[in-house]
Amino acid sequence: MIERPHDPEEGVAVTADREAEAEAAIEAAFEEEGDVTTGPRVAILMGSQSDMPVMEKAGEELAARRIAYEIKVMSAHRNPEVVADYARGARAHGIKVIIAGAGLSAALPGVVASHTDLPVIGVPLTSDNSVAGGLDALLAIAQMPPGVPVGCVGVNGARNAAVLAAKILDA
Repeated sequence: MIERPHDPEEGVAVTADREAEAEAAIEAAFEEEGDVTTGPRVAILMGSQSDMPVMEKAGEELAARRIAYEIKVMSAHRNPEVVADYARGARAHGIKVIIAGAGLSAALPGVVASHTDLPVIGVPLTSDNSVAGGLDALLAIAQMPPGVPVGCVGVNGARNAAVLAAKILDA
């Protein structure tokens, strides 16, 4: 599996130079390994580094289907400008579908959806502070205002989000 680099520190914006270098290295790795097809890409976003163990399952599913993806940590609460800029520029960078995982208030999927016309799939996540096993995040993602749709999978359903993204890409 090729994992796209993400900044190890939550909420730290990656500079344009570092982003360009990372993108070039990733493209070279895709060509070298022949592991993942080029073409449609999926972005996997999460609000916290602690969400990585669950959200990596989406990457594993996409890699198994030979769908290129990138994986990033960005917080809708700590760095909303970073999230907005990423969402606005996603299409220009070849992203076709965005998977966004978040727990508690689960703002990330909705904030991303408000800044892009790409399909956004929300993954409600559990944490030690979750209400009723992630019900808080599930309701926050499922109950979006009119005009800001977010598809929603089950709690901790990152793999299903990847399956849905693959189906959207085939449409």
